[in-house]
Amino acid sequence: MTTFVDLAAWLAAEPADAALKDVVRTIASTCAQISRVVASGALSGSLGAAGSTNVQDEEQKKLDVITNDMLSDALKACAPVAGLASEELEEVESTGRVGGYLVTFDPLDGSSNIDVNVSVGTIFSVLPAPTSHAPIEADFLQPGRNQVAAGYAVYGPQTMLVLTLSSGVNAFTLSADGQWLLTHPALTIKPDTTEFAINMSNQRHWEQPVRRYIDGCLQGKEGPRAKNFNMRWIASMVADVHRIMMRGGIFMYPWDAREPGKPGKLRLMYEANPMGLVVERAGGKATDGAERILDIQPTKLHQRVPVVLGSANEVEIVRSEMLLG
Repeated sequence: MTTFVDLAAWLAAEPADAALKDVVRTIASTCAQISRVVASGALSGSLGAAGSTNVQDEEQKKLDVITNDMLSDALKACAPVAGLASEELEEVESTGRVGGYLVTFDPLDGSSNIDVNVSVGTIFSVLPAPTSHAPIEADFLQPGRNQVAAGYAVYGPQTMLVLTLSSGVNAFTLSADGQWLLTHPALTIKPDTTEFAINMSNQRHWEQPVRRYIDGCLQGKEGPRAKNFNMRWIASMVADVHRIMMRGGIFMYPWDAREPGKPGKLRLMYEANPMGLVVERAGGKATDGAERILDIQPTKLHQRVPVVLGSANEVEIVRSEMLLG
């Protein structure tokens, strides 16, 4: 029988700050609890709309509210956490502590899929906190390259935690007795791929470079790419990115003309930055179509960006198309 290293033993061997490890343990423990809540579905009465909207004016599901409260309460009780910010909350929350870490999170990515039993997840990012004062919103506005840890949990046929801390990316599977066991060490993303993930129903709204790239993929062996592509789209970023982490691919959520004033749909602080760090640490690339995601200087807490991430060579091809205009 294979013996797996558990998260506690893995963390003990990591060359990271002890306080940072406490933050990661808190997030991992809460994600295990969230997994049970998500799995109970209709049995616990937690499905359906909450009857409220979040700061982005999106309808909240009951589980959006439940999981947000679970993470918020756990992080506030974690001594090294000085402040937190959630996709579901308008403002940052300070614990009043000085130093330590800031945590941003999307408590339940893909929650619109909850009622139809499609994989969803939790995405998180850890940043250094100021050492001279209790954090305010401006202290959270750090480029993604400042992240000291990031990752996501995906609640699917198995519950998995994908984590980058000091270096590399490792994936843990939640066992029946509630332990995180290292099942996928040192994940890497293949540089080349024949799979793309994009919402094709928005095709008529895309910029010309994006249309040109996708047209080239759809033409298959007879087209400019000279190979056949498959399309995948789950409409849950955490699930689409997890597939890329496991077998390669490219994920795209570009700007489109329906809301020209919005740079994109996905949130820089809660989705693009943590996923960008995970993907880069696994050898992939993450851009907004032109600029590296992790180099973008945030200007507001709920800032949106276009996202192109995954297999490095394919991301570079999209970037080249965008630069051509």
